Amino acid sequence: MNLSNLQPAEGSVHNQNKRLGRGEGSGKGGTAARGHKGAKSRSGYSKKIGFEGGQMPLQRRVPKFGFKNINRVEYQGINLDTIQALVDNGVITDVLDLSVIIDSRLATKNSLVKILGRGELKAKLKVSAHKFTATAKAAIEAAGGEAVTL
Repeated sequence: MNLSNLQPAEGSVHNQNKRLGRGEGSGKGGTAARGHKGAKSRSGYSKKIGFEGGQMPLQRRVPKFGFKNINRVEYQGINLDTIQALVDNGVITDVLDLSVIIDSRLATKNSLVKILGRGELKAKLKVSAHKFTATAKAAIEAAGGEAVTL
């Protein structure tokens, strides 16, 4: 190694681009590689999200329909056949409350729980939930259990 073949370490030098707007002799003077006129040539330009060059943007071309009810209350549904499967697997013995539901990952701690009537329940259970369908409540009570609304 001598002075004639010295060079920086690999990866230490990043900028090998031409400097823009530093005179015609540089090859990138004048418009500084931005072209002539138009929004993209101006300083401070930033394109809006979804901007399509003045064409009507897709988000505005597509028809809108329906509405979202801001007062809707969303419940996490749990069917009777799911509860019966937990009884068969020995997860539940006599009480099904929110802590058991959360532990068995049927709902999260912040969700409201509604017991639905699909399937049949053979076990005698005390079920606690925020809501019950009429068929679910009837099935729980027919099996000798109790439906407690929270």
